[in-house]
Amino acid sequence: MRPAFRLLPLPFCIAISLSAQAEDPPPDWGLCPVEDAIPAFEGAPAKLPPGAIAAPRSEQPTDIEGDSLGGVKDQSIEYQGNVALTRGDQFIGTDKLTYNEQTETYVAEGNVRYQDSGMRVVADRAEGNQGKDQHKIDNIRYQLIDRRGHGGAESIEMDGTEGSMRRSSYTTCPPDAKHWELRARQIDVDTEKGMGVARNATLRIGRVPVLYVPWFMFPIDDTRRTGLLYPSLSNSNRNGFDYRQPIYLNLAPNYDLTLNPRYMTNRGASLGAEFRYLNPRGAGTITGMYMPDDELRDRDRGHFTFNAFQNLSRHWRARSNLIWISDPRYFEDFSNSINGTSITTAVSTLGLYGRGPYWDASLMADHHQLADPTLTDANLPFSRQPRANFRWEQPFGSWIMAGVDAEAVRFHKGDAMVGSTRREFPGGSRLDLKPYVSFPLEGASWFLRPTLAWRHTEYRLDEGLGARLGGNNPSRSLPIASLDSGLFFDRSFRWRDREYLQTLEPRIFYLNVPYRDQSNLPVFDTRLLSFSWGQLFRDNRYSGADRQTDANQLTVAVSSRMIRGADGFEKLSMSLGQIRYFEDSQVTLPNERTTQHGKSSWVADANWSPSDRWTIGASYQWDSRLRREDLASVRARYLLKDDGIVNLAYRYRRNLNFQPGRPLSDSNQPDLLEQVDFSFLYPINPTWSVVGRYYYSIFDKKPLETVAGVQWESCCIAARLMGRRWVKNVEGELDTGILFEIELKGLGSAGQDTRRTLRRAILGYYRDDLYLVPPETATGQKADPDPTP
Repeated sequence: MRPAFRLLPLPFCIAISLSAQAEDPPPDWGLCPVEDAIPAFEGAPAKLPPGAIAAPRSEQPTDIEGDSLGGVKDQSIEYQGNVALTRGDQFIGTDKLTYNEQTETYVAEGNVRYQDSGMRVVADRAEGNQGKDQHKIDNIRYQLIDRRGHGGAESIEMDGTEGSMRRSSYTTCPPDAKHWELRARQIDVDTEKGMGVARNATLRIGRVPVLYVPWFMFPIDDTRRTGLLYPSLSNSNRNGFDYRQPIYLNLAPNYDLTLNPRYMTNRGASLGAEFRYLNPRGAGTITGMYMPDDELRDRDRGHFTFNAFQNLSRHWRARSNLIWISDPRYFEDFSNSINGTSITTAVSTLGLYGRGPYWDASLMADHHQLADPTLTDANLPFSRQPRANFRWEQPFGSWIMAGVDAEAVRFHKGDAMVGSTRREFPGGSRLDLKPYVSFPLEGASWFLRPTLAWRHTEYRLDEGLGARLGGNNPSRSLPIASLDSGLFFDRSFRWRDREYLQTLEPRIFYLNVPYRDQSNLPVFDTRLLSFSWGQLFRDNRYSGADRQTDANQLTVAVSSRMIRGADGFEKLSMSLGQIRYFEDSQVTLPNERTTQHGKSSWVADANWSPSDRWTIGASYQWDSRLRREDLASVRARYLLKDDGIVNLAYRYRRNLNFQPGRPLSDSNQPDLLEQVDFSFLYPINPTWSVVGRYYYSIFDKKPLETVAGVQWESCCIAARLMGRRWVKNVEGELDTGILFEIELKGLGSAGQDTRRTLRRAILGYYRDDLYLVPPETATGQKADPDPTP
């Protein structure tokens, strides 16, 4: 017999709502016991395999089984002994079930059990009216399957979409070790509105009540709603006690607003805001902050940003990255790391960008705002207003590749203070064209790529700049010829009972560019690129079109790799290369030293993994003529057990434009930087670990950042205490702060976000970070997307 029986809805949304919102990364449950608070029930439907899709519950049949069946058909039916009801992923088991088909009432007595894909429930008794969708369940215990939460309640009463839970509890801790528990005398739930109200709620740490809330409203599903977000607390010498309380406003399905009131005892109050919108073809974020009378600087402070994109067609997109800051010390004063002191300009960009099968193009403008108090507006780069760029490259057959790089740009700076006088900085327009043709010849073990290009650059300069350089319309045209070739050798061998593949990859790159006098050309956006492995194979050592190097040079390089055959793991990689200059390179930027004929520095890179836990890398540049190192970098990483890690790095770079005869200054120093960086996460045992970082500048003879902390973690609770000392401004002054955070896993955290700080300071604090490629950054050219971290 299969009556039309509908399973109990059991909307325990309150339990689900009390678990934490989505986090990145999710809580670590590795210390939790394997067993559940409520084990799976015998006879319950098996969980679907990953990727399997089940039919909706309303379309699936209900099956009822029992040891005996009695009663009167079409009236009252009574099941006794091992009663089991199943429909899809739902299961109800009980000792006795009585169902009246006329009144649609039921009573389940004795060992009542319920299970679906999200939870398990046990209760003493359940009764209700299926027709009116009214239910009452007494003395229940529940377990959330995927979120690990569990708890109980004295009773639950439900009437349609509304329900009431009395004397309920929730925790993610094991039943025999409840480090924290949330209790409420009464919780009312409305599943249609997706909201709940808790009355007389208490949060206990151990047996000690630490928070009492007489009344609060909360969401019970993933729908966005207006309300308070988790606050943030911290303390530092500069800010004093720092409290932030985000307020979320759900304005519409496709846009929202978050207010960020903040109070710092040493500085005053501020109000920040973030507005987000989403439409079918784009999205954007507007952020801002205003702080009246910041006591740190005795002035009003603030910022504004607008980051957005909009797809205009299949090939074209509009993008904006606009930023404004109130003063040059803004990033420095509102950052809690040394990154705030490394930004020199806030760059705003706005443009149209297109891409097709063989082309890409852009029409954009940018603007620079000073973000370094030690500089003046005269040090700002020229703004490009506007800039048009076009690139086309297309193959013709198998052996011919043709293309062109083109750019037209207008440079503008205006006037700025130089010393005590205001000086005009005239700009100009530049057109740069570079058509080229290449003949890529290649096989399985070799390649040969001759390339011929012609570069033409012309200017229309403002009157003052043209007079200084000897003409308003200077130009430059010259051919560029290069030949890139290489071979690939490989062999298989066995070492320590494992198969490996070793490669040998020699490469030769020849570049010939005739000399053209370019001293009459302005310098708008061109810089000398840092000498590195990539520079060995470029046709210009400058960024920007204001200078094109002359060259008659040959690069000889070789690389070798050792690859494990079982999984493709690169055990060892080495690269070595050098440029041979057959003639002096006479093209230079102002104050740049001439590149003389002879040999460049040797460039060497190596990475070695003695084991799967060790990674050691090094980069080195050796000037054989002057017998000195120009660059040295050594880095090592060791992965400890239980997600521990140790990082060690040393970095040194020489100032290649150092002029011994000139007085020493910030720009004329023999060394650019020399630093050591040591960081670690060391697990003492499964629950205790220590973290630290020591980032020291040998060149400046001072620490840049020091971090020391301790972490305690159990199955359901974690606490982190950390002390920091870091460079807070460009003058090199240090700030000290203490951060404390307690995390109730599955509920939320209170205090400063210590994990964000540790993730930045310790590479590999989260193991997944080791396999992520960080986005390129241009220190001093790009503003922090979150100006108030």
